[in-house]
Amino acid sequence: MPIVSAAYGLAIIYVTALPIAGDNPIFAGELLTWLITLAGIALTLFLVHRVEPKVFPAAGQFPLKLPKISIFLGLLLIAPLWLVAEEYIVYGMTSLVHAVQMKPLTYTTTELREDLLSSVHAVLLAPLLEELCFRQMAISPFRRRGAQIAVCVVMAILFGMLHVRNFPGAFISAIVYGLVFIASRNIWYSVALHAGSNLTATLLAVYCWLQPGTMQMTSIPVIILPDLKVFFATVFLAIAGLFLLKKKL
Repeated sequence: MPIVSAAYGLAIIYVTALPIAGDNPIFAGELLTWLITLAGIALTLFLVHRVEPKVFPAAGQFPLKLPKISIFLGLLLIAPLWLVAEEYIVYGMTSLVHAVQMKPLTYTTTELREDLLSSVHAVLLAPLLEELCFRQMAISPFRRRGAQIAVCVVMAILFGMLHVRNFPGAFISAIVYGLVFIASRNIWYSVALHAGSNLTATLLAVYCWLQPGTMQMTSIPVIILPDLKVFFATVFLAIAGLFLLKKKL
């Protein structure tokens, strides 16, 4: 099942990227991507909700149940701190292999406009499709926790390969998303973390463009290290998120 799920996920995500890779104008390409992704989400939800439980009875232990809004919001607030932590983890691991040459990160108005346009897909649509394909479909057919974790690691490798230049960060994040899904038995928890991380990346682009502080980056692998102001802001947001989760969990 993981192989089938991975092949399905890679194929459907490749199809959603085709409009952007083509010669379409930026907005037209994004709009086509949104529409194709929505169709992919609808198809995947049908497979997960109707087909998979009949073929793999164990998948019934991971129902598509929406969490309370406060829990979803709490996870969104925790996500920025996780993204910052992930960047420092990747930086530390990369530094063990070779020296990391960082440079100041700058954003032009055109780059920011393109990022904001693509963020609609990156925040609202892509996390749901990717979590359904790489976590829900792949992990839920297995009843034993050990098998679920093994599949989580395999899918994290494939998920990292999908992100090419950001393999280390995507791999680590996929491990976390998978473990959250396994522990909560609810795909919406990992969707919230994933969406929150992507939203944070967009907000960091705006922060960089406004230039109230400085951020450092390297291209291969992609590592973005925010300044202390951003770090402390993410800590405060995470505390608020933990407070919400403590009240509702």
